[in-house]
Amino acid sequence: MAPSAAPPAGVVDLRSDTVTRPTPAMRRAMAEADVGDDVYGEDPTVNALQERFAGLVGKDAALFVPSGTMANQLALLVLARRGTTVVAGRRQHVVIYENGAAAVNAGVQFHTLDDGDGTLDPTEVAWAVDAARHHHPTPSLVCVENTHMPAGGTVWPVDRLQAIAGLGLPVHLDGARLCNASVASGVPPADLAAPATTVASCLSKGLGAPVGSLLAGPADVIAEARGHRQRLGGGMRQAGVLAAAGLVALDTMIERLAEDHERARRLAAAVAERWPGAGAEPDQVATNVVLFEHPDPRALLAHLAGEGVLAGTIAPGIVRLVTHCDVDDEGVERAAKALAAAP
Repeated sequence: MAPSAAPPAGVVDLRSDTVTRPTPAMRRAMAEADVGDDVYGEDPTVNALQERFAGLVGKDAALFVPSGTMANQLALLVLARRGTTVVAGRRQHVVIYENGAAAVNAGVQFHTLDDGDGTLDPTEVAWAVDAARHHHPTPSLVCVENTHMPAGGTVWPVDRLQAIAGLGLPVHLDGARLCNASVASGVPPADLAAPATTVASCLSKGLGAPVGSLLAGPADVIAEARGHRQRLGGGMRQAGVLAAAGLVALDTMIERLAEDHERARRLAAAVAERWPGAGAEPDQVATNVVLFEHPDPRALLAHLAGEGVLAGTIAPGIVRLVTHCDVDDEGVERAAKALAAAP
């Protein structure tokens, strides 16, 4: 699919939190960044970003990569074994939104579990582990997602992740929106990530940076991931220009995520008023994602676009609204009025 043109000025863009523009502080930092060749490990700004993120999530080391998909794929390459299964929720990003990359890159298949509430049941993960003694494929890794976008941006309880990690398999935490989870729960990112072997986070979603994600974990694991990053074409040379925006994002954009969460609840209230029972209950919106069922999403999206509001879908019949730093109170009010007027 060809990329669409950028939305015109004044449009309230709720399709995703990936559509944000860099803040003025990010642009200044990018213009003034001290750079070197990151493939040689000589970019001081990239190194500073990696150290900052590793400290934030309580891991030994971190690696800057172009995308969250690459971060997840690197985790599969270093933690899973070819010819084995990876236990994951059936709606997780690594399962359905990475174009089948796990099979191509890591030579694994998924053992998918129900993740209707955004989490995995430890007893079901334990069953998958035990099933290997009964001629089922052997699992070598568990992947979880926090926040879990297709469940409406829900947050994982730490004790549930601890229970899964206690089963003995390495765990990769796809924390694309981990900072949203931290702000919503009041639990520091390092505590949310503690049970996991590796953790990935996106700078280019709720934190508003233009490009990039990070993968963190044990030093030897991240060193191996660096080699795989090169094989996947992820060596970005003077990447400090991008990393500089990421540092600003980590320093200035985390606490304000609470504003996005509150605005998402207001949008959910507008949806619930217009379509009771569609699944958007304000008291169940924990972070910045609002999902609801609609009988004709295409018509609804066309109506909203006509009112200057962009939205999207994540599955047949499921509409998504995502708040972010480029949507203010006025934008939320405009979107709420457009929803109220929808046929």
